[in-house]
Amino acid sequence: MIIYGKQIVLYVLENHPKLVEEVFLSKEIDNKLFSKFLKLGKKIHRLDNQKAQALAKGGNHQGFFLKLSQFDYAPIKELKAMNFILVLDGVTDVGNIGAIARTAYSLGIDGIIASNIKTINNSGIVRTSAGALLDLPFCIHPRSADLASELIDAGFTLIGATMDGVDLKKYGKIEKSDKVALFLGSEGEGISPKVAKKLDLKVSIKMEHEFDSLNVSVAAGILIYNLKR
Repeated sequence: MIIYGKQIVLYVLENHPKLVEEVFLSKEIDNKLFSKFLKLGKKIHRLDNQKAQALAKGGNHQGFFLKLSQFDYAPIKELKAMNFILVLDGVTDVGNIGAIARTAYSLGIDGIIASNIKTINNSGIVRTSAGALLDLPFCIHPRSADLASELIDAGFTLIGATMDGVDLKKYGKIEKSDKVALFLGSEGEGISPKVAKKLDLKVSIKMEHEFDSLNVSVAAGILIYNLKR
């Protein structure tokens, strides 16, 4: 798995050096930083600009690349044992998933399940999460409705963000002992109808001006912060 960009590379270097298999650099760096790469004991490759752009597929690599060992999903059983998890129902955009993971980790969410999908760009979501997904249990589930039923059986209260939900301000905060799964749908489709029928509570974010909807990663931050504060 290849990741690129200075921030994520330095995060891995500092927090997960054992995941690094190879280093790729396309710019000169100071001796102090280069010595940190040397301490990894891994092969360091020098790339010209053309090869660097090809490796990043046109992304903003800033001259830093790492090849990491394969990203492992957490077992679904592990997430069912948690208290406050986030379920992304049909959210597929790599940037949104990464941004949500970054916010969720910062605000103390226990884990994330991406549902209604079968595959995902692992390197993309790790990169856009700025490394948060290396520290936050994450897995995928192919069917959201089945997952909702499994979480109910595991003792979770299901809360979903919908346009017709109760104003978030009218809902109390989540206690640490509560088992809650917060469902967020994609911006285009929202939460799938079969999941919506299983929700214990629908919440929404009251907006001061008429507008279609918030970006799902922005909505996630608002919802998590208000439910946990």
